[in-house]
Amino acid sequence: MNTVIAFVIIFGALVFFHELGHLVFAKRAGILCREFAIGFGPKVFSFKRNETVYTIRLLPIGGFVRMAGEDPETIDVKAGYHVGLVMNPSNEVIKIILNNKDKFPNARVIEVEEADLDKQLFISGYEQDEEKLERFQVNEKAVFIIDGQETQLAPYNRQFGSKTLGQRTLAIIAGPAMNFVLAFVTFLLLGLLQGSPVDEARLGVVVENSPAANAGLQQGDQIQSIDGVDVTTWKDVVGIIRQHPEDELKFTIQRNGTSSDVMITPEKAKLPENSASTEEPFGVIGVYGPIEKNIVSSLSYGFTETYFWTKEIVTGLGKLITGQFSIDMLSGPVGIYDATNEVAQTGIYNLMRWGAILSINLGIVNMLPLPALDGGRLMFFLVEAVRGKPIDRQKEGLVHFIGFAFLMLLMLVVTWNDIQRIFFTM
Repeated sequence: MNTVIAFVIIFGALVFFHELGHLVFAKRAGILCREFAIGFGPKVFSFKRNETVYTIRLLPIGGFVRMAGEDPETIDVKAGYHVGLVMNPSNEVIKIILNNKDKFPNARVIEVEEADLDKQLFISGYEQDEEKLERFQVNEKAVFIIDGQETQLAPYNRQFGSKTLGQRTLAIIAGPAMNFVLAFVTFLLLGLLQGSPVDEARLGVVVENSPAANAGLQQGDQIQSIDGVDVTTWKDVVGIIRQHPEDELKFTIQRNGTSSDVMITPEKAKLPENSASTEEPFGVIGVYGPIEKNIVSSLSYGFTETYFWTKEIVTGLGKLITGQFSIDMLSGPVGIYDATNEVAQTGIYNLMRWGAILSINLGIVNMLPLPALDGGRLMFFLVEAVRGKPIDRQKEGLVHFIGFAFLMLLMLVVTWNDIQRIFFTM
């Protein structure tokens, strides 16, 4: 598979499902979601459906759902403004034109005296050459029009901050949760398509011309003991074989109800060329463990693999925090692209597994209690729950802005390390 296509599909899926979690639960809470974006920077493609603009942006470093009220509203109507009003048949304002009003000849132009577009939803003012103050009710789905661009009004009841602490928490935590769901579903599919391993002392595929094949072992043979040591699981089998490279071993196997002894000498495993591994040589006989292809074993495989990689990634992050890993060991988009290139060459199943691991990684990293990440926002919710009222929105916004700036700086450092490692050490 072409590496660029593989990277775009994996990155797109990870970000799409993460942001979809935010979008679905935000909409369920009644929050106006202005934009659903994959990527940052200039827009490459966009379309609008219902209230939300869906965009693909140039820089593949994440995504976002822009919810009304998360940032200060950029459009305001104040006393003294001259605005055009377009009404619906119920005499409610559905369009508020802030400039280029001549392009809307049917609009009623007024000088604003007072406006509340947050809670009471009205505009009052005077039409030209009129002395009578008029009050206009504004539809809650009205739009502002400035420079020909429409922006939907966000009444307070449609803003993020108006929702309960529980609703806001669900809207934020749903993003990382969807990454774990995506990983589980991917592992489940792998179990159904490729088969999931079974921890039994039974042979799966036997490699041609291997020590096992040359000794007459066949797929389905049940291994009862190795050199007099009883074995019941595949881990037992692998453990003994690995410890005895080039040592002749006696295998007691059962086939069709009959037991027999077979002598096999494990070969030394061949490490990849230029491997930097310091691991001692270990034994192999050319067999794979047994696999099953059914929904029950695949469900179990999905759960166990998701749990295993979650534990591994959390452990790795812990080592990074304690200094056992250095920042040079982190990878950014360039490093992930390079790794994807290597994995893509080994087949679609390994690429699916790689995508699932990246999805778990994205979910865990986003849950870290750092500003600008989902975990950082949840920390502010925790403080709000303890003190009984939210922290000032401007102060919280400033913290997230500074945190985002530091994350971008870290991204640049990690990307530069990736470039040096890939292109200057060849």
